[in-house]
Amino acid sequence: MDDTIPEGFGPHVRKSPLTDPWEPLYARQASDRLVLGVRVRPEHCNSRNMPHGGFLAALADNAMGLSLGVNLAAARQPVGGLVTVSLTVDYLGSAKLGQWLAFDTDFVKLGRSICFAEATVRADGAPIARARATFKVLEAKATA
Repeated sequence: MDDTIPEGFGPHVRKSPLTDPWEPLYARQASDRLVLGVRVRPEHCNSRNMPHGGFLAALADNAMGLSLGVNLAAARQPVGGLVTVSLTVDYLGSAKLGQWLAFDTDFVKLGRSICFAEATVRADGAPIARARATFKVLEAKATA
């Protein structure tokens, strides 16, 4: 299995109990997004050795929320966090063990209380899923 990591990706530093079993995860920071990446391993797969739809949905949700955070910070909008209100995923294809998955946020619309994002999941560059999500903006905690 090819273990190379595409250029620009490094270890994803934002850890979560949900994603811990899927490590190692990788990220590539851009000015307007955070792209998540992972090489498909058995831990990500269903009984047909394809990445499970829930795995794809969870990482697409994660990538969109993190990308919204990048954009909100650039807009200097104080935020106490983001919570997913709705998430839809259209599965366009499948991936195989060893392929590189990239979760790339293509569209962001910021609001004061609600934000929107869309992402494409690609396996070795070929689109395999599209995701759309709405996020609630949590109020930033006041500092004393």
